[in-house]
Amino acid sequence: MTIDVVNAENKKVGSVTLSDEVFGGRVKTDLIHESVVRLNAAERRGTHATKTRSMVSGSGKKPWRQKGTGRARVGEIRNPLWRGGGTVFGPQPRSYEYQLPKKVEKGALRAALMEKLQSGSVIIVDALTASEVKTKAAAGVLKAIGVTGKALLIDARLDENFAIAVRNLARVTLVQSNLVTARDVANTRQVVVTTAAMEKLEAALTA
Repeated sequence: MTIDVVNAENKKVGSVTLSDEVFGGRVKTDLIHESVVRLNAAERRGTHATKTRSMVSGSGKKPWRQKGTGRARVGEIRNPLWRGGGTVFGPQPRSYEYQLPKKVEKGALRAALMEKLQSGSVIIVDALTASEVKTKAAAGVLKAIGVTGKALLIDARLDENFAIAVRNLARVTLVQSNLVTARDVANTRQVVVTTAAMEKLEAALTA
């Protein structure tokens, strides 16, 4: 697979040949799903809580004697069977985070990139830089290379000026190549990658 490389003025300055072993074949959407679900679960706050019988306010005194009253036996008013009593096996604060095998995460990122490549939603540029630290300058660069709507920008090493310039652009995310996830790629309309970042991604996904 060969893709043209453009500069900030959307002029072709070269081409990149991607390995069919890495970015060819069937897109395994099940791996993308697993990776996205894991990342979403890790971001859950997990602050839900219910009170057990030991946490509910109320006396621990036995309301009435065990036998002879004709009523059901009961030990305290915090009994879970009573209205206002404790909750049995209710949700408690916890973390929903879990891990997937590294091969699954790597396969998910490969599948997500492959899907964007096959749909023609990937733009490869020689560099992501800004002449000045202004949002207008960054927006002009993205408009020139044909970026419209939600976009993910990937660079091997972030340019500080460009990072500051794009952070106020709505629906535009700038990520370093070693931190990009399958969810980042899947949850965007277009992916803009620098040649250096694409080399690093291809090397990481091949290993």
